Amino acid sequence: MPYVQVKITKGATNEQKAQLIEGITDLLVSILDKNPATTQVMIDEVVTENWGIAGRSVKNLRAEGKTANISQK
Repeated sequence: MPYVQVKITKGATNEQKAQLIEGITDLLVSILDKNPATTQVMIDEVVTENWGIAGRSVKNLRAEGKTANISQK
């Protein structure tokens, strides 16, 4: 019974989250031959004030335009 937790910053649409859940489940089925009926995927959305990179919050980095390699959503 696989359990996968994905942490992302807030902003993904419900459709995008559904695609993540389906895609992760499909990967576990195709690569590890796991049963999709017992595969669990949890998406944990974090506000950008609570996510830090290189000692700075993502919110501040985005405000300063310093997130070329970070999603802008």
